[in-house]
Amino acid sequence: MVLEEFFNQNKVLDLSFFNFENAITAAYFADSDFNISRVNTNFQQFFPMIRNIQGSPFPEVLTALGVDAEMRKSFFETLEKDGKVLIPHLEVTNNGVSKVYSLLTTRTNSSDFSFLRGYQGQFIDRTQENVLRREKEQLLINEVANQRLLEEKTNRLEKISKRLASYLAPQIYESIFNDREDKPATYSRKNLTVFFSDIVGFTELSDRLEPEVLAKIINNYLSEMSAIAMSCGGTIDKFIGDAIMVFFGDPVSRGEKEDALSAVAMAMKMQSRINELQAHWADLGIPAPMKVRMGVSTGFCTVGDFGSKLRLDYTAFGSPVNLAARLQSASPPGGVLVSEQTHKLIKQEINCSDFETMMPKGFSRPINTYLVDPEQTIAEMSSVFKIRGDRVSIDIFDSSDIAAAIEELKKLEGQIRGIIKNPKP
Repeated sequence: MVLEEFFNQNKVLDLSFFNFENAITAAYFADSDFNISRVNTNFQQFFPMIRNIQGSPFPEVLTALGVDAEMRKSFFETLEKDGKVLIPHLEVTNNGVSKVYSLLTTRTNSSDFSFLRGYQGQFIDRTQENVLRREKEQLLINEVANQRLLEEKTNRLEKISKRLASYLAPQIYESIFNDREDKPATYSRKNLTVFFSDIVGFTELSDRLEPEVLAKIINNYLSEMSAIAMSCGGTIDKFIGDAIMVFFGDPVSRGEKEDALSAVAMAMKMQSRINELQAHWADLGIPAPMKVRMGVSTGFCTVGDFGSKLRLDYTAFGSPVNLAARLQSASPPGGVLVSEQTHKLIKQEINCSDFETMMPKGFSRPINTYLVDPEQTIAEMSSVFKIRGDRVSIDIFDSSDIAAAIEELKKLEGQIRGIIKNPKP
């Protein structure tokens, strides 16, 4: 006796398909020959273009939904082999509206009811998920494009930054680019040592030389002087034609005495280097040796960003600036003229001679000036050794001092040992 003979086939099919009737998917059941015997209400709502679905061969339904031949072939081969198959992305267009579905189909078996052996499947609406997926993909594409644009802008900023570095003193450049906040301009009073230099007879020289030769000479001169200024810790304020303004004590100060010593040592190095370059400049077409006047002054100045909204200049103002310019003008060609205040700070380390008492334009009292000994070299300047407890502090102006410093250190070492061994009561 066969059990299925005691049951109504349609009732059993309806009962087995009951759970799919109210599903949010488009569910179907097809017999072993792939003829559709049941669909739920959503199936007709999902695919209103398909008429008379009951009894229709499922392959024809797939064709009506726009599934291509290659995908249909793969669908049935996989179903035959594995007993189940998934089409994750199936686009269906109805009345100009495109939607995306996934199709899951599995083979059903029943030992008791032969009419339940067939294929059961569901179409799941993935349209919204597909929209979100595409939006995510587009966001990723946009993010990659933005990242590339950001890299391009960053590279561009780096190039601009490098170019700016050649226009700004290293101290100013570092101060600007390390400042992470957009702060308003600030001004301060600082004790600076200011340096001015100017080439003697430069106007006449510029009129006589060809522009290319003049550019080569002046660029070489300014490059050499700038390198010395930076090596001595000076802040290059500006170039005014052939004139150079440098100050010490801002943004970083080593103390007013050290700043003054560094400024004068810089000037001496510049004069020495100018003498070394005379032969080279003569080969370029300078008819006579080039001489440079230099002036150095120390005092309190106002420093900060000055200018307009269109252009700012980080610079210093005050009587020491004006005095340094006046000293430069009064200096003998090839000389370094310093103010009285600067002389007080350097006189123990640098030999200077009285020059003259002058009344600079714009000043209300006479100014004593001093000329740095032109025969003195950096190596001849005495290093300053200070014994602080069990430590020795050394100020060396130039690498050429190192050998002499070592010898003096040896002497100091003996003195210190003697003090330790024979301390005074």
